[in-house]
Amino acid sequence: MKKRIISILMIVLAISITGCSSKNKDETITRTELFMGTAIKVTLYEGGNEGILDKVFNRIIEIEDLVSINKDGTELTKLNDNSGVDKVKLSDTSYNIIKEGLRYSKMSDGAYDISIGPLVKLWSIGLPEAKVPTKDEINETIKYVDYSKIEINDSTKEVFLSQKGMMLDLGSIAKGYVADEIVTLLKNEGVNKAIIDLGGNIYALGSKEENKGWNIGIQDPFDDRGNAVGVVEVADKSVVTTGVYERFIEENGVKYHHILNPKTGYPYETEIAGVSIIADKSVDADALSTLIFTKGLEEGLKLVEELDTVDAVFITNNKEVYITDGLKGNFKIINEGFILSN
Repeated sequence: MKKRIISILMIVLAISITGCSSKNKDETITRTELFMGTAIKVTLYEGGNEGILDKVFNRIIEIEDLVSINKDGTELTKLNDNSGVDKVKLSDTSYNIIKEGLRYSKMSDGAYDISIGPLVKLWSIGLPEAKVPTKDEINETIKYVDYSKIEINDSTKEVFLSQKGMMLDLGSIAKGYVADEIVTLLKNEGVNKAIIDLGGNIYALGSKEENKGWNIGIQDPFDDRGNAVGVVEVADKSVVTTGVYERFIEENGVKYHHILNPKTGYPYETEIAGVSIIADKSVDADALSTLIFTKGLEEGLKLVEELDTVDAVFITNNKEVYITDGLKGNFKIINEGFILSN
């Protein structure tokens, strides 16, 4: 079996990449560290200092230590270990992330499902133990995937996974929540211009210049070298991309991407190669990027148009690009291999 791990690739144009904390003559301060399984880069353009970056990364560590599924002793691990046994009282942070994930699970009628943990573990795409499971293994595992069996209590902040063997995986929403937490922290510290990059999950705080936003490149889903298909200008917005290029395994010439269908247990089959969501809150953009991918092009476009302050860029397997009405006049193709089709 040939296994390839492709990390999320998103370009932030006009922003240099650094591997550590640094400061330049224009008072720009940037730091890059590895957390949540990805390189997290925070760049402060006005009003920042090293102390603020310390607070930012301490908050990231706090959240990772609560909701990581890959670390021992987290609240999420404890919750999963108690599936079918007992309810677990959680911190406000863990509870709020789960509640948001459950909201989107209900919105999609389970096409997006935060209880997909058993399937994610079975495939293990992106990890050394990745494999293509047998049909019998998949049929047995999907029995434990069902968001309707997640019970929450707003008064006590307790969560109960009512079926033993259930497992939550918050990987499709946690980074968005973290980005929003960073934005809140920065604003409270008086920072009004920054770029937050959580492995391709981008939040552009403020404007780059007066009356001019930040140019964010949308990843080419067919290229693992970081090339962009087009550019969108944003301010105080999050841009999050989900695509088949992110993580996959290959066996007998067939590629299996990491976006799994909770109903079938196999990767989604769709005409979409990648979808980027632009929204006010990163937690929404993060969850919606996966949810909309599951809907396909026609239904996905329709759903995004029904959502306030949300836009999207769709890239099909045929290298056609579709955008929602709110991006017309803003999004620009910069790769000649792609065609804007609407």
